[in-house]
Amino acid sequence: MRIALFPGSFDPFTNGHLDVVRRGTALFDKVIIAIGNNSSKQRYLPVEQMAGMIEQVFQDEPKVSVQTYKGLTADFAHEIGAKFLLRGLRNTTDFEYENTIAQANRHVNPELETVFLITSPALAAISSTIIREIHRFGGNVDDFVPFALPAPAPQE
Repeated sequence: MRIALFPGSFDPFTNGHLDVVRRGTALFDKVIIAIGNNSSKQRYLPVEQMAGMIEQVFQDEPKVSVQTYKGLTADFAHEIGAKFLLRGLRNTTDFEYENTIAQANRHVNPELETVFLITSPALAAISSTIIREIHRFGGNVDDFVPFALPAPAPQE
Protein backbone atom coordinates (compact mmCIF):
# COMPACT_ATOMS: atom_id res chain seq x y z
CA MET A 1 0.00 0.00 0.00
CA ARG A 2 1.36 3.42 -1.00
CA ILE A 3 0.79 5.66 2.04
CA ALA A 4 1.56 9.37 1.83
CA LEU A 5 1.81 11.65 4.81
CA PHE A 6 0.76 15.27 4.23
CA PRO A 7 2.25 17.03 7.24
CA GLY A 8 1.75 20.60 8.37
CA SER A 9 0.44 22.87 11.06
CA PHE A 10 -2.69 23.56 8.96
CA ASP A 11 -3.51 26.65 10.99
CA PRO A 12 -5.88 26.88 9.18
CA PHE A 13 -6.26 24.20 6.50
CA THR A 14 -6.75 26.07 3.21
CA ASN A 15 -8.30 25.36 -0.17
CA GLY A 16 -4.70 25.03 -1.41
CA HIS A 17 -4.15 22.20 1.09
CA LEU A 18 -7.46 20.66 0.00
CA ASP A 19 -6.29 20.73 -3.62
CA VAL A 20 -3.01 18.97 -2.77
CA VAL A 21 -4.82 16.23 -0.80
CA ARG A 22 -7.37 15.61 -3.53
CA ARG A 23 -4.67 15.39 -6.18
CA GLY A 24 -2.62 13.18 -3.87
CA THR A 25 -5.43 10.64 -3.66
CA ALA A 26 -4.94 9.98 -7.38
CA LEU A 27 -1.29 9.08 -6.71
CA PHE A 28 -1.49 7.18 -3.42
CA ASP A 29 -3.65 4.48 -1.85
CA LYS A 30 -3.95 6.49 1.36
CA VAL A 31 -3.22 10.11 2.30
CA ILE A 32 -2.83 10.91 5.98
CA ILE A 33 -3.16 14.57 6.85
CA ALA A 34 -0.79 14.89 9.79
CA ILE A 35 -1.20 17.95 11.99
CA GLY A 36 2.08 18.58 13.73
CA ASN A 37 2.94 20.90 16.53
CA ASN A 38 5.53 23.39 15.30
CA SER A 39 7.45 24.46 18.39
CA SER A 40 8.39 27.78 16.76
CA LYS A 41 4.77 28.82 16.12
CA GLN A 42 1.89 29.71 18.41
CA ARG A 43 -1.34 28.26 17.02
CA TYR A 44 -4.28 30.40 15.98
CA LEU A 45 -6.77 27.50 16.23
CA PRO A 46 -6.39 24.49 18.56
CA VAL A 47 -5.02 21.31 16.94
CA GLU A 48 -8.02 19.21 18.03
CA GLN A 49 -10.48 21.71 16.59
CA MET A 50 -8.64 21.87 13.26
CA ALA A 51 -8.41 18.05 13.09
CA GLY A 52 -12.18 17.80 13.54
CA MET A 53 -12.86 20.41 10.87
CA ILE A 54 -10.58 18.65 8.37
CA GLU A 55 -12.14 15.26 9.17
CA GLN A 56 -15.56 16.73 8.30
CA VAL A 57 -14.26 17.89 4.91
CA PHE A 58 -13.05 14.37 4.05
CA GLN A 59 -15.78 12.34 5.78
CA ASP A 60 -16.83 10.76 2.47
CA GLU A 61 -13.29 10.10 1.23
CA PRO A 62 -12.06 6.69 2.49
CA LYS A 63 -8.51 7.28 1.19
CA VAL A 64 -8.01 10.29 3.50
CA SER A 65 -7.57 10.36 7.26
CA VAL A 66 -6.39 12.93 9.81
CA GLN A 67 -3.95 12.37 12.65
CA THR A 68 -2.07 14.61 15.04
CA TYR A 69 1.49 14.04 16.12
CA LYS A 70 4.41 15.45 18.07
CA GLY A 71 8.07 15.09 17.27
CA LEU A 72 9.87 14.66 13.98
CA THR A 73 7.79 14.17 10.85
CA ALA A 74 10.23 11.56 9.51
CA ASP A 75 9.89 9.52 12.71
CA PHE A 76 6.09 9.75 12.60
CA ALA A 77 6.09 8.62 8.96
CA HIS A 78 8.16 5.58 9.95
CA GLU A 79 5.80 4.78 12.87
CA ILE A 80 2.73 4.70 10.65
CA GLY A 81 4.36 3.03 7.64
CA ALA A 82 4.25 6.01 5.29
CA LYS A 83 7.00 5.93 2.66
CA PHE A 84 6.05 9.24 1.06
CA LEU A 85 5.70 12.83 2.22
CA LEU A 86 3.30 14.89 0.14
CA ARG A 87 4.07 18.60 -0.08
CA GLY A 88 2.62 21.48 -2.09
CA LEU A 89 4.77 24.17 -3.68
CA ARG A 90 3.37 27.63 -4.41
CA ASN A 91 6.60 29.30 -5.53
CA THR A 92 10.40 29.13 -5.53
CA THR A 93 10.56 30.30 -1.91
CA ASP A 94 8.48 27.27 -0.91
CA PHE A 95 10.83 25.05 -2.92
CA GLU A 96 13.96 26.34 -1.16
CA TYR A 97 12.38 25.75 2.25
CA GLU A 98 10.82 22.38 1.38
CA ASN A 99 13.96 21.07 -0.32
CA THR A 100 15.99 21.64 2.87
CA ILE A 101 13.35 19.88 4.97
CA ALA A 102 13.11 16.99 2.48
CA GLN A 103 16.87 16.45 2.72
CA ALA A 104 16.76 16.44 6.54
CA ASN A 105 13.78 14.06 6.57
CA ARG A 106 15.63 11.72 4.21
CA HIS A 107 18.62 11.77 6.54
CA VAL A 108 16.44 10.83 9.53
CA ASN A 109 14.39 8.26 7.58
CA PRO A 110 16.24 7.04 4.44
CA GLU A 111 13.12 5.21 3.17
CA LEU A 112 11.09 8.43 3.05
CA GLU A 113 10.58 10.04 -0.34
CA THR A 114 9.17 13.57 -0.63
CA VAL A 115 6.76 14.19 -3.51
CA PHE A 116 6.10 17.79 -4.48
CA LEU A 117 2.91 18.92 -6.21
CA ILE A 118 2.83 22.36 -7.78
CA THR A 119 -0.10 24.33 -6.41
CA SER A 120 -2.91 25.01 -8.84
CA PRO A 121 -2.43 28.58 -10.15
CA ALA A 122 -5.78 29.84 -8.83
CA LEU A 123 -4.74 28.82 -5.29
CA ALA A 124 -1.06 29.82 -5.30
CA ALA A 125 -1.59 33.14 -3.52
CA ILE A 126 -3.31 31.51 -0.55
CA SER A 127 -1.34 31.02 2.66
CA SER A 128 -2.44 30.18 6.17
CA THR A 129 -0.59 33.26 7.43
CA ILE A 130 -2.56 35.62 5.20
CA ILE A 131 -5.84 33.88 6.03
CA ARG A 132 -5.14 34.18 9.77
CA GLU A 133 -4.51 37.92 9.45
CA ILE A 134 -7.65 38.55 7.41
CA HIS A 135 -9.73 36.45 9.82
CA ARG A 136 -8.16 37.94 12.97
CA PHE A 137 -9.34 41.39 11.90
CA GLY A 138 -12.84 40.29 10.95
CA GLY A 139 -12.37 39.85 7.20
CA ASN A 140 -14.24 37.23 5.20
CA VAL A 141 -12.05 34.17 4.44
CA ASP A 142 -14.80 31.91 3.05
CA ASP A 143 -13.17 31.81 -0.41
CA PHE A 144 -9.89 30.51 1.05
CA VAL A 145 -10.94 27.67 3.40
CA PRO A 146 -13.21 24.63 2.88
CA PHE A 147 -15.19 25.25 6.11
CA ALA A 148 -16.43 28.10 8.25
CA LEU A 149 -13.87 29.31 10.77
CA PRO A 150 -15.05 30.15 14.28
CA ALA A 151 -15.47 33.83 15.12
CA PRO A 152 -12.11 35.51 15.76
CA ALA A 153 -11.06 36.50 19.25
CA PRO A 154 -11.74 40.17 20.02
CA GLN A 155 -8.79 42.49 19.25
CA GLU A 156 -7.41 44.68 22.01
